[in-house]
Amino acid sequence: MAMKFDALALLTLCWVVYFVIHSLLAGIRAKAWVARRWPRFMPVYRLSYNIIAMVLLTLPVMLIFTINGAYWWRWTGAGWWLANGAALAAIITFLWSLRYYDGATFLGWRQFRDGLSRAEDPGLLQLSPLHRFVRHPWYFLGLVVLWTRDMNTPLLLSAAIITVYLWVGSRLEERKLVYYYGEAYREYRKRVPGLIPLPGRTISAQEADRLMRSASVSRGTGVSS
Repeated sequence: MAMKFDALALLTLCWVVYFVIHSLLAGIRAKAWVARRWPRFMPVYRLSYNIIAMVLLTLPVMLIFTINGAYWWRWTGAGWWLANGAALAAIITFLWSLRYYDGATFLGWRQFRDGLSRAEDPGLLQLSPLHRFVRHPWYFLGLVVLWTRDMNTPLLLSAAIITVYLWVGSRLEERKLVYYYGEAYREYRKRVPGLIPLPGRTISAQEADRLMRSASVSRGTGVSS
């Protein structure tokens, strides 16, 4: 029992360390500090950030699959079909949505290829069709996949921590988006829910176009995750 508690505590610590590092490196202050101290490193900053994130993610994921824990629920019968159908729909929707994202910029390849040394380049505000229903569609789709799994103790703990982080992280991210896009993003934030789509809280394609045109930043391309 003590060993299991220690393992869950270690899993929690790994997630906390991962998300703290992830948030700090994604922040404007960290990017600006690196840009001042090592400007030549900036073209590979985003690429390095993604590599570090993937490497650090391996430990908590390994712990999830090595810690034994009783199941809180397991999908069976019609529930299995509903849960896995929802997860499959979320994955397909995610793949479809990639067309609206600048993948090279998101991964950091464009910055490396073009030798971009700016600490931050938010580009134009881009609202994809999914952004008309929820401000962070990738977070929502990820939560659908996550919470439709069979849940044992380490996975349930991880799901809860990830959900809290996505909520907190989305709030922190939106501080930057308000700074970059001003009143246009404030209006968008008031009218569209953050993580979970809600009935009646949507905007039309025409309204999305209007908000994009009125955004305060007018260079580059990019959308929020």
